[in-house]
Amino acid sequence: MSQEQHQRARVAAQDDLDGVAETLAGAFNQDPVWGWAFRVSERGPEPLRAAWEFLADSALDYGWVWCTEGYAAAAVWIPPGKRELKPEEEDRFESMVRQLMGEDASRLFATWECFERSHDIELLQQPYYYLSLLATHPDHAGHGFGMGLLADNLKRIDAEGIPVYLESTNRANDKRYERVGFRPCGEFELPEDGPNVLQMWRDPA
Repeated sequence: MSQEQHQRARVAAQDDLDGVAETLAGAFNQDPVWGWAFRVSERGPEPLRAAWEFLADSALDYGWVWCTEGYAAAAVWIPPGKRELKPEEEDRFESMVRQLMGEDASRLFATWECFERSHDIELLQQPYYYLSLLATHPDHAGHGFGMGLLADNLKRIDAEGIPVYLESTNRANDKRYERVGFRPCGEFELPEDGPNVLQMWRDPA
């Protein structure tokens, strides 16, 4: 498959869920925050992959789960006024995580609560798109596919005149986000001496 095909962005469908989840899991296994929260080094990648697949599946009907051909890159967006998990899915998600994580589930849920509380800042009391997950498959890292997908998505959101919010869980990516218009708007600490997370905001271009 050509590089041009790997860069071609499209909305993901149900048939794409497995490929999207594989890309998300591969990219986040070594993430400073989510690798730590899911204890990937001790429990392996399956709990993280299952969680990301659940989140992507939940967001599919919003029409804002995106991928490129061959799943070189994937993004999960939550549109204004929507939730990452619908109320009827929350118990199912919690049960799945407890089954996969055992006693480590409490640490993950505490981490998740920190992310949820981060949305209480004044800046976020207006409509915004939330970039929940952005990933490049490890086999395609270093070719700009993830940032290319982000640029495509931001162009579409700019056409609506709506701002964007994200949390940077890998500080190596901060400068990349700043180059496409994001700016820091806050920071929060995770429990149990976990890493810090940078909050970032982008006004529409």
